[in-house]
Amino acid sequence: MHRRQLIQTGFAATAAASLGACATQPRQPAEPAYPIASDANAQAYTADELVAAGSRELGIAAEAMGSAIERIFADQGDRPTAYIAGEEGAGAAVVGLRYGRGALHMKDLSASQEVFWQGISVGWDVGGNASRVFTLCYGLYAPDAIYRRYPGVEGSAYLVGGVGVNYQRADGIVLAPVRTGVGLRLGANVGTMAYSRQRNILPF
Repeated sequence: MHRRQLIQTGFAATAAASLGACATQPRQPAEPAYPIASDANAQAYTADELVAAGSRELGIAAEAMGSAIERIFADQGDRPTAYIAGEEGAGAAVVGLRYGRGALHMKDLSASQEVFWQGISVGWDVGGNASRVFTLCYGLYAPDAIYRRYPGVEGSAYLVGGVGVNYQRADGIVLAPVRTGVGLRLGANVGTMAYSRQRNILPF
C-alpha cells in the first residue's frame, strides 16, 4: 500500500512539473494577417524626398520627376512607404519579356535590399527598350512582402513630363514604376510582373 502511494505521488509530481513548464513557457504568437492595423504608422516618404531621389536615380530634371510624382500622388495618395531604384530591359513581338534589378529603400531599413523582377505580356506591342526605373511602393510595410506576382495592364501606362508611369497591384500593395530610357515602350498589352530575391530566367 505504501508503495502504491509513492508511485501515485511520483506521477502527481511529474504532472505538476509539466503543467508548470507549460505555464511559464511563452506562447508563440500566430503570424498576423497582412496587412495589420499597426501598419498605418509606418514611415512614409514625402514628395520632396521622392523628387530628389527620383531625379537623381533616373538622371532627369527635378521638374519632370515632380510632374510624375504629382500625378501618382493624385491617383494613389501621399503615403508611399518605400521605393525601388533600378534598371531593366524589355522587348516584345506580340509576346513581351521584361527583366529588371534594383534596390528597395525603406526608412525603417538600415540598408537597401536587392530586388529582381521579371514579367511577361501579350498584346499589340512590338519593340524594345532599356530603362531606368524608379518605383513608388504603397501599402508595403515589410520588405519581404514585395516578393510576389503583380498582375498589371501595361497599356494603362501614360507619359508625364517625358517619363512613363503605370500601376501594378496585388494583395493591398500598389507599385507605381516611373520609367525613362532609350526606346520607352507604351504599347497596349496585358501581363504580370513577379518580384523575387534572385534572378529568374523564366518570367513566371
